[in-house]
Amino acid sequence: MLTKSLAALGVVVGVSSIGATSASAEDLTLCWAAWDPANALVELSKDFEAKSGHKMSFEFVPWPNFADRMLNELNSQGKLCDLMIGDSQWIGGAAENGHYVKLNDFFEKEGITMDDFISATVTGYSEWPKNTPNYWALPAYADVVGWTYRKDWFERPELQKEFMDKHGYKLDAPKTLEQLKQIGEFFQGREIDGKTVYGAAIYTERGSEGITMGVTNALYNYGFKYENPDKPYDLEGFVNSPEAVAGLEYYKALYDCCTPPGSSDWYMSEDIDAYKSGQVAMQMNFAFIWPGVEADPNVGGGKSGYFTNPAGPGGHFAQLGGQGISVVSYSDKQDAALEYIKWFAQPDIQQKWWDAGGAPAFKAVVDAPDFVSSQPFAQTFLDSMAIVKDFWAEPAYADLLLAMQSRIHNYVIAEQGTAKEALDGLVKDWDEVFEDEGKK
Repeated sequence: MLTKSLAALGVVVGVSSIGATSASAEDLTLCWAAWDPANALVELSKDFEAKSGHKMSFEFVPWPNFADRMLNELNSQGKLCDLMIGDSQWIGGAAENGHYVKLNDFFEKEGITMDDFISATVTGYSEWPKNTPNYWALPAYADVVGWTYRKDWFERPELQKEFMDKHGYKLDAPKTLEQLKQIGEFFQGREIDGKTVYGAAIYTERGSEGITMGVTNALYNYGFKYENPDKPYDLEGFVNSPEAVAGLEYYKALYDCCTPPGSSDWYMSEDIDAYKSGQVAMQMNFAFIWPGVEADPNVGGGKSGYFTNPAGPGGHFAQLGGQGISVVSYSDKQDAALEYIKWFAQPDIQQKWWDAGGAPAFKAVVDAPDFVSSQPFAQTFLDSMAIVKDFWAEPAYADLLLAMQSRIHNYVIAEQGTAKEALDGLVKDWDEVFEDEGKK
């Protein structure tokens, strides 16, 4: 959610003389979300400016508004963005609607091969149709939902003893969803250092994608499937299977038992704040937050640990995050934008991307012998990326997401109806979307 040996460092050729292909210097604008990795990319891109002569500008939009702002830009055929680091779910619509430049010929010309990137990120960020060699982006930022926990709290002898006496196993990073819930219950309402704390911060936000990016980490691991593996767009009995119903009931139970008061509309930033301020023992969040956790004076420096999304009775998966970088087809500076892609694909730049706080999908970086020891969370990152699954990347993904956000939030947070009714309703909603798209 990762790669081969350092021998692969020589596979991308011709990228050290980027400037030689530039007829004249141009100003390029790269569009992405406003978050810490984007700031790291600004610094990294100074190398590109120095080598190419092009000047980089950046348009960063906060995550809650990112999709609306950038999808509107693409749909209006705007010329603001020359390069777009777009979400994984956009790839189908961007390809079919002509928003992105297809990169196959460029990759072949420059010796850039998708074999050098983590396979899950190629499928998730680059391919449309999925599992075909049609590429619309270069994997740019590998991300996945994982968990952070207060290792210093877990290791307290008195808590270790109390938990062992109660549950018969060591208080440690949970291996299963059931253990996760038991640990959440153990910390819920407990007093630590004179402060009342809670079990876990999870995703519950309704307005964009939050609760969907959270609940899937339970649904997948109970047996939820987006469709019949043998019949595309056949949803009945898969989206709303008994196993999927149990997974949704689990997520509601986790919310009810183990989250802080007032956490009914939380996503990435709220979970981060709750964790760093010492409110919760564990937090669900994308891996991009882990460098910031390590650097935080309150929870970093060995006080925190990291674990993959725990397994459930129906499997072991984690929700894919992350993005690919694409050339916008409406740009008048496509040649210069392709130079940026070529530069970014260099092995040494991919290594610097990791060192700067990015998350490369380049196999030679993540499979290097010293990668696991480079950060306390590096092994968890590798293990998590190995079990990823993603939301729909269909052109109608926004309508599919809107329906899921509503159905799941109404059940988990607003306590409307049953889990079965919520998923039955979701099947109905999604069937209507696919009928409108002519898929059924």
